Amino acid sequence: MWSRRDWHSFFDVVRKRHMPRPLRPVDRSWRNRLEPAEGYSLAELDDAGLTIEQAENLGLPVDAGRVGAYGPNVSALREYIRATRSRF
Repeated sequence: MWSRRDWHSFFDVVRKRHMPRPLRPVDRSWRNRLEPAEGYSLAELDDAGLTIEQAENLGLPVDAGRVGAYGPNVSALREYIRATRSRF
């Protein structure tokens, strides 16, 4: 039977394994509105310092057809990378 200390250590391990979910990428539409994008563009990945393989290992969606980089997407990627690296 588990004691209270065992349960606390179990939940500490479970909380540490929880990874934050990445923000969904957005892109400007032709009406100058923001719409959800299929994935991050290659330029955004490059600006954030990621390769395609690293992005796929992190579970990030990649859209090779998108051209250009949107600043808030790059910022969100950098924050996500910092959050995932500090967990492990």
